[in-house]
Amino acid sequence: MKLQNVDSSIVATVKPEHPVFIDPATIPWTPWVIEGTFFKLMHVKEASGGFTMFLKVEGGNEAPVHNHVGAIEVYIVEGAFNYDDDRGETGYYGYEPAGAIHMPESPGGTIMFAVAYGPLYGYNPDGTIAGIVDGKALYEMAKANNAHKHLHME
Repeated sequence: MKLQNVDSSIVATVKPEHPVFIDPATIPWTPWVIEGTFFKLMHVKEASGGFTMFLKVEGGNEAPVHNHVGAIEVYIVEGAFNYDDDRGETGYYGYEPAGAIHMPESPGGTIMFAVAYGPLYGYNPDGTIAGIVDGKALYEMAKANNAHKHLHME
């Protein structure tokens, strides 16, 4: 199959309601739910609880055990992080399936671009759920930091 141009009287293009492109450099970092982590929320998918964000993790950070309800895709923009001996570095892509439960480490820090297809669960020391982080919760955090004006909820 090869895509070809078609007469605009047959198939009209549709201009998006909101700008497609956003400069992340204009968005301030917002403290995230784990000490030493910050995020820039780029998109919220209310129906699934999913979200798209840049995540910055300070060096030496060890995240607590958490569960990805939906799959997550990441691209490491800077630095590295790992799950035991499975390590991703600058330029690496990662895919974690739904239901992944793990405790990532980032000894030197990292910045990653992440697309989460559902919320995350954090746990209490006794294994009960401590909290749920979804796109709406992140939106409220970004809004409190005045880092939300580019977002349009779906």
